[in-house]
Amino acid sequence: MEATHPQHLSLNIKKVPQGRMGLWVLIAGELVIFGGLIACYLEYRLRYPQWKEMAAHTSTFIGALNTVVLLCSSYTIVRAHEAAQKGNISKVLIWMSCTIAGGFMFLIDKGIEYYREINEGFTFTSPALQQAGDHVGSLFWSFYYIMTGLHGTHVLVGMIVMFIIMMQVRKGKNLHRVELAGMYWHMVDLIWIFLFPLLYIAK
Repeated sequence: MEATHPQHLSLNIKKVPQGRMGLWVLIAGELVIFGGLIACYLEYRLRYPQWKEMAAHTSTFIGALNTVVLLCSSYTIVRAHEAAQKGNISKVLIWMSCTIAGGFMFLIDKGIEYYREINEGFTFTSPALQQAGDHVGSLFWSFYYIMTGLHGTHVLVGMIVMFIIMMQVRKGKNLHRVELAGMYWHMVDLIWIFLFPLLYIAK
């Protein structure tokens, strides 16, 4: 059995495109951040079973709708990557536009949900919860808004990045970056796949 020499390993690493390597590092860092948040959430969820009463006030319908939206947008960015490999600029622009539209729909749905929850007094600074001494309930909503808000920020960043790449592709430049946009978008989708059952289904 041959040993892997550092020189051979170095050569293999150099074969990986720098953009892809850099994005993998970014994705790893993002997953560590969200993984830490999810681990903390699970620890508190096991400690406070009454959190299910707070989770019952989240909209399972909107959460499920947004899950479908993100899954569909992941499909469209895959199609955009396929079109980029074939050099079909018009289809790249169409499929990436569909992905960005999916991001808009996700954020609009989340805004509607936030509006409903805030109007009902479910926030981490809710006077009703504080007057009732419900610190456990306030803690749940703290996790909810931090995790979904951070995820929503990543959705917005992904949309902006895709729009910039679209403008470059439109000029026939940097078609390889469509793959990088897809990698980032799949990460956003994957994180939501974990958040949805934890915040909406486990009641």
